[in-house]
Amino acid sequence: DVGVRAGWESALEGLARATGEEGAGHTLVMHRTFDAPRILVWKAWTEANHLLRWMCPAEFKVLFAENDLRIGGKWRSGMRSPEGEDFVHCGEYLEIEKPSRLVFTHTWESNHFEPRANTKITVVLNEIGGKTQMIFIHAGLATEESACSHQHGWTGAFENLAQLASELVQKTH
Repeated sequence: DVGVRAGWESALEGLARATGEEGAGHTLVMHRTFDAPRILVWKAWTEANHLLRWMCPAEFKVLFAENDLRIGGKWRSGMRSPEGEDFVHCGEYLEIEKPSRLVFTHTWESNHFEPRANTKITVVLNEIGGKTQMIFIHAGLATEESACSHQHGWTGAFENLAQLASELVQKTH
């Protein structure tokens, strides 16, 4: 399938750029298929009212989400753990190709568990038969432990995103 191949080429290109530029750190690559059209998954990634609903690990709560979706625009979001600890992450948009590709920086403003690292996230979305295949790359993570911790966190977040995507699909029908 041409769309899948293009998606992979785009993702691998992003990965090569990320690892080439940073040269350091660990890279996390994740795949997920959402039972929703690509435009709805794109909206979930790019609209603050949707980010509020999913951008945190399982069991956490999103406290706030704000974003300025343009190249150089900033995003920022906070979450609370089940133990009542608050974490804030933020970054800047580097590439925006609606509705297929989003690249942004990611850093922890407050998270005492994580080593300081300026990381980069690439999200590639391909639509196949009304579903969306997502390739997610988080590059520049400081340590293996950090990569594992982020994989766990994003896995829970993508569960939340899948739930939101199915609700958005029901609203459009």
